[in-house]
Amino acid sequence: MNNTLAITGANRGIGLALAELYHQAGWQVIGICRQSSAELDAIATQVISDIDVTSDQDVARLAAQLQGQQIDLLINNAGLLANEVLGQIDFDSMRRQMEINAYAPLRVTEALLGNLVRGSKIGNITSRMGSIADNDSGGRYGYRASKAALNAIGKSLAQDLKQQGIAVAQLHPGWVKTRMVGFGGLISPEQSALGLKQVLDQLTLENSGGFWHTNGEQLPW
Repeated sequence: MNNTLAITGANRGIGLALAELYHQAGWQVIGICRQSSAELDAIATQVISDIDVTSDQDVARLAAQLQGQQIDLLINNAGLLANEVLGQIDFDSMRRQMEINAYAPLRVTEALLGNLVRGSKIGNITSRMGSIADNDSGGRYGYRASKAALNAIGKSLAQDLKQQGIAVAQLHPGWVKTRMVGFGGLISPEQSALGLKQVLDQLTLENSGGFWHTNGEQLPW
């Protein structure tokens, strides 16, 4: 029986590149998104669309559709990037980023706990910008705060799920050429996905809870 990946934000960018990479490796791919794409439809075993990961109702519907299906790897990838400038802070934007980037991965993970088994893994796509020690440029208040919160959530998940044999990684994908950053990044989604998969391949209960760059470097909190 093939392993199964479930990934949010699977219709484009890093999510689609990860879905394609695991598909090529022979995995069953469950693509979770708000709106599917032709590229995702072509490679996914199952697409569950119209899912807003900030909605309790939508996530409950997701869990119902996946009831009884084993998930060997859950990647919480859906995210939102906005920019806040000191003196003109948009707190609604900050709240939205917190909902999508921090709370939604926990919401989805909790809803799908029954699908995870001993040996399953969770990858949370976070950001180096969530590192407090590494912040030497300021700004991006909502994004930084939401990714720092996700890092804290991921660390707690690693502790709480260790007894169940489930390992958790916090993953920085690099500065990737995606729509989120206006395609101005340094590496392609495919390059990022390859590095992320290598980190996840090396994830164990012994190193669970770590914060890694796609190049394998361990990042400071």
